[in-house]
Amino acid sequence: MKLLLGIFTTTLFISLISCTKSQKVPFKLPKNAISLITGESSKTWKLAWRYNNGTRMNMRGCFLSYRITYLSNLTFKDNNEEHDNCGASLKGSWEITKDQKENSYIKITSDLLPNLLNTDKDYKYFKILKLTKDTLKVQFRHKQFSSESTIIDTFVSEGLKVENRDFHW
Repeated sequence: MKLLLGIFTTTLFISLISCTKSQKVPFKLPKNAISLITGESSKTWKLAWRYNNGTRMNMRGCFLSYRITYLSNLTFKDNNEEHDNCGASLKGSWEITKDQKENSYIKITSDLLPNLLNTDKDYKYFKILKLTKDTLKVQFRHKQFSSESTIIDTFVSEGLKVENRDFHW
């Protein structure tokens, strides 16, 4: 009986240790990350899906027409101003950076950011969740209305067809 109790106690102890909150493993950025983002000199990405605090957002109008182009000279620009009622375009510089936990980010810098994103900083970090030849998935915080949201955007190469991209209720 003591042996059985000892085995049970040991098993319970090991289970408790292994069930503690584990650290999420950071996405391992490919060695050719910059060329995946920019192609040979520039690459245009279209917004395929957006999630706001885990809920898929409607994709109409400006969301469907939105494109961002990353250039190998580490500048970027979007196409908002090319479409009616989509607002000003954002352009500036970008770089890849990491935090202390080895999470990779695209850091964009632009004098236009404070006005466009209602912030006091001229830079913004986008955590890279996935990066392949055809997919760039990023996460960022955005103050929308009176609360802060976690946004996850999935971008795909401009020429890629995306089913149900125009999702709406």
